[in-house]
Amino acid sequence: MIRLFTLILLAFLFSTPAMAARLISQVSTDTVEITSSFAGEKLTFFGNIVPDAGSDEEVVEGTFHVVVVVLGPTQNRVARQMSNVLGVWLNTDQVEFEKFPSYFHVLSSAKLSEISDITTLTTNFITPESHTLAALGSDIGKNIRFGRELIRLMTQQGLFGVQENAVNFMSDNFYSARLTLPSNAPPGPYIAMTYVFQNGELIARKSEGFGVRKIGFERFLALSSVQQPLLYGLVCVVLALFTGWLGGVLFRR
Repeated sequence: MIRLFTLILLAFLFSTPAMAARLISQVSTDTVEITSSFAGEKLTFFGNIVPDAGSDEEVVEGTFHVVVVVLGPTQNRVARQMSNVLGVWLNTDQVEFEKFPSYFHVLSSAKLSEISDITTLTTNFITPESHTLAALGSDIGKNIRFGRELIRLMTQQGLFGVQENAVNFMSDNFYSARLTLPSNAPPGPYIAMTYVFQNGELIARKSEGFGVRKIGFERFLALSSVQQPLLYGLVCVVLALFTGWLGGVLFRR
């Protein structure tokens, strides 16, 4: 996540807001706990657009658009192409994407194309396609093609998504948005980036972090598989053998 946060920070530093405005925002929870009965979690993002510190204005006037981008833990991800070779399906080509988010969801108050131009959206990592630019390969055409397929597959799994018109304004300056985190959401640190646009220009932004973590027996299994992989593997083999033996005994009866 460190490299992704650094890129986002650099984008913030080199993208100066068009006017003096400040965003006060918050997420409804800072920890999502995964148990054996975890079926997803509903999160609420809300905030208020106010004048920047030191401004003489009491309110920031105008028509605004808000975009909330939720990113999960990043990792290097490989997209592979399978081809039928002499009747056997094999991996014949692949592209690796560096620091690719394991979860990515966008909530916006209107269509992204109506909020700002594609350059601004891409440089601020608002579009799903912006995260496929860090491909480890020189063939740009292939990188784009594999990137689109990777996004499509992760969208089918519920890990990627864009919900336009999902941010609602309760007043001229106060907004609210809801997101249901799926049951297969990867554990780890998450970050919610909120952007405020006016007339196509970025005028304010803010970030909040929250965590998704396993607790109880699920956490014990996850930690054991990482910290004690040999013991974890042996226990799994023993349990599989015992289950097979027990099944054989029961069916003979």
